Amino acid sequence: MTFSTAFRRFGTLLAPISLAAVLAACGASQAEKDAATPVEKLYADAMDDVEASSYDRAIKSLDRIEGKAAGSILAQQAQLELAYLYWKTADKVQALATIDRFIKLHPSSPALDYALYLRGVINFNDDLGWLSSFTGQKLAERDQAAARESYQSFKQLAEQFPDSKYTPDARIRMDFTVNMLAEYEVRVADYYMRRGAYVAAANRAKESVIEFPQTASTAQALYIMARSYDKLGLTLLRDDAQRVLDKNFPSSTFAEKKNDTAWWKFW
Repeated sequence: MTFSTAFRRFGTLLAPISLAAVLAACGASQAEKDAATPVEKLYADAMDDVEASSYDRAIKSLDRIEGKAAGSILAQQAQLELAYLYWKTADKVQALATIDRFIKLHPSSPALDYALYLRGVINFNDDLGWLSSFTGQKLAERDQAAARESYQSFKQLAEQFPDSKYTPDARIRMDFTVNMLAEYEVRVADYYMRRGAYVAAANRAKESVIEFPQTASTAQALYIMARSYDKLGLTLLRDDAQRVLDKNFPSSTFAEKKNDTAWWKFW
């Protein structure tokens, strides 16, 4: 083997080794650069990315701040921004995990009112999206676990921070949510009644009246109770439900149904 041939072979082996060394050096310098970047600069860059709608880049910067400045006020702010951006990018799981972690770690934070509000908003959904135009589905027909979580967050905000700037909007969303939850319960009760499950219908309607007494669905809930109790032969409970319906909702179409020749009788 000639010297030139051996050198060429050595050069062939050396090339990927040298390239790997260069890449490693570049990686190390980038890591060092990230470590040397002040958290204030990372936050400013993240906010610039938010303004430019570069949410993924902003999330990465904010995530680094959490790691570099844990426990600081800036890290708390970054955590709130992260939760918001996860929600903004439709990553509800990460958004809830982030805001729940903030509430757990910082129960005395000056921003706790905003954290509770944001948690309520993440779970709140007043729009079914494009799918509803095809299905005609209502909010009250969907699973209500998230709606209940939303309501509880807004309720806690209103009780703990009645003067917060976020509380007025939270109260509006609470009213919307509680009406939706009541409608859902009554829909379930009606479903049971139409299928002859009168005990389940009466119990579900009763729960709705107790939990959501001042909603648009209360009259129908009382009607379902009265009709279900009648089917079960529980006349005292039937008459009690009917009296409450007549007294509190005299103009309701459900109250008027009692005039249909004693609607619970078939003779």
